[in-house]
Amino acid sequence: MSVVPADVAPGAAVGEPESARGAAELGPRARLWPSLVAVYRAQLSRARVARIPLLFVATFQSVGIMILMRGVVSGGGEARSVVAGSSVLVVAFVALNLLAQYFGQLRAGGGLDHYATLPVPPASVVLGAAGAYASFTVPGTVVTAVFGCVLFGLPLTHLWVLAAVIPLAGAALAGLGAALGLLAPRPELATLLGQLGMSAALLLGVLPADRMPEVVRLARDLLPSTYGVEALARTFGARPDWAFVLGDLAVCGVVGVLSLAVATWAYRRAAVR
Repeated sequence: MSVVPADVAPGAAVGEPESARGAAELGPRARLWPSLVAVYRAQLSRARVARIPLLFVATFQSVGIMILMRGVVSGGGEARSVVAGSSVLVVAFVALNLLAQYFGQLRAGGGLDHYATLPVPPASVVLGAAGAYASFTVPGTVVTAVFGCVLFGLPLTHLWVLAAVIPLAGAALAGLGAALGLLAPRPELATLLGQLGMSAALLLGVLPADRMPEVVRLARDLLPSTYGVEALARTFGARPDWAFVLGDLAVCGVVGVLSLAVATWAYRRAAVR
């Protein structure tokens, strides 16, 4: 019969240093970037099949709006606004509307409890899901922009700016959509808020700003996608003012960081309830 000291924890080897036992009990803390990539890949693989038809709907919707507006707008600054607004509308449909519905259903169905048990930072869950949904907007946005330029006779020279407009506008709208879905008390309300946000992006982004009342223009300035629309619309001119383009993109990026920060806070708040 052997005597074991009382300070030795059950399951620990006799003579093992306490520092070694502590290191064995506590695993390494997950870092943000690897966790973000893992969540992004998981969301991308799960939503790939289900979101492709919805992406087709978003693209068809934007193309149909441009065809309707072709009978009202002939060219000039109004045509640039219509094409830019319709292109960013694809981003709003997926990143704002669908993401609000996704997080609303995730919260109502207890899916946040699953993510809360994973050793990943809360920011990686929000950023990974937002990035996955925003990735689906790339083909539809490019197709819409090219079709609009051909339809209204706009130059295709500077469409490379979409490489900056899509992620920045997508981040701003995805953060807003995630926050709406996580803060809404019921999934039906999250769906309603997402659709209202997409409708605001449609009315305030596609319609030319010169024809809007002053009050509506102020509301347009508060919409995150407005600055992505303005940045893209400026590049359709004969001699784009790149200082204003960079300024609009910078504002869109700042709004994206703030909206994703709010969405991360909303995720923490919803996960502990």
